[in-house]
Amino acid sequence: MRVLVTGATGFIGRFLIPQLLQREDTAVTLLLLESQSGTPLPPPLNQLRPQCEAVYADLRNFQLTLRAVQEAQPDKVIHLAAAGATDPFLPVEQALRHNVTGTVNLARACFEKTAVTTQLIMARTPGERSAMNVYAASKAAAWQFARMYGRTQSWPLHGGMIFQAYGPGQPDRAFIPAAFRAALAGEDFPMTAGAQQRDWIYGADVAAGLAAMLGAPLEPGTTVELGTGQATTLAGVAEMIYDVVGRGGRPLPGALPSRPGEEASQIANVGETAVQIQWQAAIPLRQGLARLYQHLTQ
Repeated sequence: MRVLVTGATGFIGRFLIPQLLQREDTAVTLLLLESQSGTPLPPPLNQLRPQCEAVYADLRNFQLTLRAVQEAQPDKVIHLAAAGATDPFLPVEQALRHNVTGTVNLARACFEKTAVTTQLIMARTPGERSAMNVYAASKAAAWQFARMYGRTQSWPLHGGMIFQAYGPGQPDRAFIPAAFRAALAGEDFPMTAGAQQRDWIYGADVAAGLAAMLGAPLEPGTTVELGTGQATTLAGVAEMIYDVVGRGGRPLPGALPSRPGEEASQIANVGETAVQIQWQAAIPLRQGLARLYQHLTQ
């Protein structure tokens, strides 16, 4: 099985690529930007790069995307590349070019122009349901195109809806890395009220869920929810982090104003996921935070 991965150098990609390479029946190709040619990739991909093929394209350009897909000849594609995951109020034009045009270009290259691809898995976000920021709205628009192609062309496009992912390698501005940084310094952590309920899933579990979707008997346009089915508030997570670190300081819920467009609750339907792909997350939140603490203090 030949798997092409976009966005492989991002947070989830750093978990996914090692897992795919462990499968004896799988060959992995990375779709990278031309600017990444000959430059060191972030760990752990820098050590794994010799085991992977690479093709180069800018997904915003259809001809470059088509060339890369035809060179890779993938059976399966996992599309992780996106703009705005940690900057949800990015410029609208940037979100449309990367997240909508880039996704449509990739789908067309895989199914309209290349005959060998049998599945394209698109990373989704639960924020698409309310689409209250630019990032979520652009991802929702991309998924509507995918559903349209699935219904009218029977293209095997599937969504992997990733809930609140965390773990080593996550961008510093994300909530959990920011809280750990303050806790490790023994400082207080000013934050919003933090009442939002979120389903926190460790990066390795996300990767395992995406891998379990490969070849699963899913109808075109189907979404699989990747989470734990357990919800914890942001304030609760901050308290856990300070408890794990134990260096003084404390979270300060309510010290900062809440951001607009925050949903009160996002929890994966894990029962449906188990039926769809016979998979469930394995790492509880406290265990995942302990793993992350060990990584940060090595």
